[in-house]
Amino acid sequence: MLLKVLIALVFLAMLASLAAGAGFLLRDSGTSRRLLVSLKLRVALAATLLALLFYGFYAGSLG
Repeated sequence: MLLKVLIALVFLAMLASLAAGAGFLLRDSGTSRRLLVSLKLRVALAATLLALLFYGFYAGSLG
């Protein structure tokens, strides 16, 4: 159950990072580093999500 909650939280954090990146792109016209930092965070969250999913399937918690 904890694994499913963690997966949901990481997914929601990815969506928040995506929305923030879109806002930075519209406000800053792509000239600030905030967009790059948002992208780096989203990539790290995606890697974390994949790792959690792989662990969940390997351990048998998700399927």
